[in-house]
Amino acid sequence: MTSRRKFLKLSALTASVFAVNKTKALNLAEMAAPAVKPIVLSTWRFGIEANAEAWKILNTNGRALDAVEAGVKVPEGDPKERSVGLGGRPDRDGRVTLDACIMDEFSNIGSVAALEHIVHPISVARAVMEKTPHVMLVGDGALQFALSQGFKKEKLLTAESEAEWKEWLKKADYKPQANIENHDTIGMIAMDGAGNLSGACTTSGMAFKMHGRVGDSPIIGAGLYVDNEVGAATATGQGEEVIRIAGCHTVVELMRQGMKPEDACKEAVTRVIVSMKRRGKSFTDLQVGFIALNKRGEYGAYCLQKGFNYAVYSVLEDNHLVDAPSLR
Repeated sequence: MTSRRKFLKLSALTASVFAVNKTKALNLAEMAAPAVKPIVLSTWRFGIEANAEAWKILNTNGRALDAVEAGVKVPEGDPKERSVGLGGRPDRDGRVTLDACIMDEFSNIGSVAALEHIVHPISVARAVMEKTPHVMLVGDGALQFALSQGFKKEKLLTAESEAEWKEWLKKADYKPQANIENHDTIGMIAMDGAGNLSGACTTSGMAFKMHGRVGDSPIIGAGLYVDNEVGAATATGQGEEVIRIAGCHTVVELMRQGMKPEDACKEAVTRVIVSMKRRGKSFTDLQVGFIALNKRGEYGAYCLQKGFNYAVYSVLEDNHLVDAPSLR
């Protein structure tokens, strides 16, 4: 009986050691495989056009920082896009205010919030990063800086957005809906051929928000975060909830601990739910989503409600949309 027990223990130990060694071997093989680069990801359907512009830079050995700026400028400059830049829906006072941030592989950051009259807030954010001792400018100060840098003052409120605002004023009912792009963002993260990461995030914020409201999009660590040793993440949806958990920093830190991008995004969404439940808040009509990219070129996403998609373009995959898995 004693010999049989020793045999079973030895067999179990041998199997355990084999399993551990097999896992280590798989991990080592995975680490030895070449990273997928260049690659770019961006949120929502307008990510297709944005990715295509970014790819022009990435595919010619350009820098990820230049690619993400160029990419998100596409929806910023499109008057038909109603949640970003020119054509963005106004706040409840009829004023279009824009938020944006950008981050490079060296942890340089720039951000603007509540910026009016400038079509491309992402480029102003980059100028803040590169030409000032600060990381964030807001409101009139951001506008004054933009004008000093040669940006042109323009009217952002289009006829379509103005008509919607006037219709909204009849009831002034403020109920943002999940997956309706009146309160969403384009976030873009990319890795260039040199293996360096950068990210950009830009939005006109929630339609008919209180004047001065700022969500997660221009906040480094909330709407965007890049760590060149680990990976990058960006967010979309209800900015207040993303801010509460420092969403994108959380995703990147989870990847640092060894989580795959999708798993890290899922954990961040779960933390949003825990936060809301703790405060007795319902999340039935609320959307929060994250996309993430690690240094291996592995990517993933996760969202609270069905309906969030993102665009991917890499040396291995043509530009296409992916439906993100969801909690509900």
